[in-house]
Amino acid sequence: MADERTEPSVRADQRKGRLGMPEPPRPEDVQAAFAATVADELVRAGAWRAVVCPGSRSTPLALALADHPGVDVLVRVDERSAAFVALGAGLATGRPAVLVTTSGTAAAEAHAAVVEADLAGVPLLVCTADRPVELRDVGAPQTIDQAYLYGRSVRWFVDTGVPDVAGRPAWRSIASRAVAEAVSSRSGPGPVHLNVPLREPLLGDAAAGGVPPGRPGGEPFHRRDRWPAPPEGAVERLAEALAGRRGLIVAGSGCGDPDAVLGLARLAGWPVLADPRSGVRVERAGVVAMADSLVRAGGFVASHRPDLIVRLGGPWASRAVETFVADAVRGGAQLVVADASARWADPAHVAGELVSCDPGALCRAVVRARDGQVEQVAGWAEAWERAEQVARSVIAEQCGRGPLTEPALAYRLVDALGEEAHLVVSSSMPVRDVEAFAPVRERAPRILANRGANGIDGVVSTAIGVAWAGGRPTVALVGDVAFLHDVSALEGHHAPGGLGERGASCTVVVADNGGGGIFSFLSQAQRLGAERFETLFGTPRGVDVAAVAAGFGLATTSIGPDDGERALVDALAGTVGAPGVHVIAVRLPGRTENVVVHEAVVSAVVAAVDQLGG
Repeated sequence: MADERTEPSVRADQRKGRLGMPEPPRPEDVQAAFAATVADELVRAGAWRAVVCPGSRSTPLALALADHPGVDVLVRVDERSAAFVALGAGLATGRPAVLVTTSGTAAAEAHAAVVEADLAGVPLLVCTADRPVELRDVGAPQTIDQAYLYGRSVRWFVDTGVPDVAGRPAWRSIASRAVAEAVSSRSGPGPVHLNVPLREPLLGDAAAGGVPPGRPGGEPFHRRDRWPAPPEGAVERLAEALAGRRGLIVAGSGCGDPDAVLGLARLAGWPVLADPRSGVRVERAGVVAMADSLVRAGGFVASHRPDLIVRLGGPWASRAVETFVADAVRGGAQLVVADASARWADPAHVAGELVSCDPGALCRAVVRARDGQVEQVAGWAEAWERAEQVARSVIAEQCGRGPLTEPALAYRLVDALGEEAHLVVSSSMPVRDVEAFAPVRERAPRILANRGANGIDGVVSTAIGVAWAGGRPTVALVGDVAFLHDVSALEGHHAPGGLGERGASCTVVVADNGGGGIFSFLSQAQRLGAERFETLFGTPRGVDVAAVAAGFGLATTSIGPDDGERALVDALAGTVGAPGVHVIAVRLPGRTENVVVHEAVVSAVVAAVDQLGG
């Protein structure tokens, strides 16, 4: 049956001029038809969320997306924040959200989010309006060179040219390929850039311009090589290496199916050092969550050196864990890295083998190859498990009660959230604190973070995107500097079409220690004078976080370090799941005291673990 959307095209081609010849559609109608076609094909391909930034040149694109019944449009005024909102939607769902900007620096504002999407493997589709060729390099306003604006960070770039009738057969193909490249390019998921030059007038009639029908079958393009099969040689080598070896699995974000990872661990009799973003940090024998503290225990590490380490997915944020892995390899251990991206995932330059495939598929293939039979090293996993239980007990005692500190905030926040929630954790200290101190929960929240480029920019916006698209109440844990860095993310959520009206819930928990806390852990804090360090690195802002949030009309709660053990839990109970954006400002001890608190918790764990002996 013919698609009813072909009818406007037929009518446009049959209009008669004064001499009885078909009259071509007006250029503005063709542009409108192009935009409507792109919007429709994006929805067909699965990209049905769009973040639109107001702008004149992008009018045809904005109208087409807003008019399509299958598109959920969120309007944001700051392109930089909007780009991270779209990134958050992709992070939560695995489907690309569409970002629409006007031309000029508006398009440049998306660059930071594009870089993060590239390095983190998050699908994102950036659609930038542009000036036509006759307005370039002649001093026209809002005109910059937008060709390959994001450099090597995109999976695919295309400049569509000003839409015309001759290009109509390619419109759907371009849009469908854009989604396919964002979701399943050979380099893995990532950002795609569509640059669309448009001429004035910008308001046209899509029906008069001729919207082409969908391709036969209506199916979008999909590449089939997103998850390459594990190479047979790598499977054979790893299967052979399991027998009688003291091994470790280090599971990071993107480690694959948790059941497959745990299945390999059971077969080999190995512990799994589980990053909180891995999905493997669950109540199972052999799962090691407190690795950041354990690997600092010199006595324990000396007597529990691995022969083989298999790292699945991305690295931990913990420098202690990554140093432990590198030192073990330099001491004679073998390191195998399996990662789904096509990137060279070996920042320490110590890997003996890198396998580009789905890590979960590799785990399953190795288990099949061994047919469930492997000689295990007696007591190896059990020793790590005993140390893990001791570490958990000490951290629970140190962080689960008493005044709020930064380690305690990470512990109690994760402890208070269930599996129905998303937790977005900022880079800098929050992600490290969650790695090091968060309790293991059988029904834990799904933990997400922007760890591609490891920046603190756009974290609140990312959390808003997760809340918008992820279908769960969302909580963000950010520092005060990260909060202020992304303050424009707070605007407009009580306005029509904002997060509140949509029923989505985002609670932003701000760890307010009065500046850049992570720098106090670095050598700069000891080697520079106090005044110079404070000016350049401590960066005390002197800003009332709660007052800033309240200025945007957001419901705000303030908690101090001595407000009682249930203060955080009670504040979360009143906001998590409630529509809109809410801010919980947590005033914490100063940055110097924070270093002392961290050292005290880790020292207590190290002492207790080292007492276990061999």
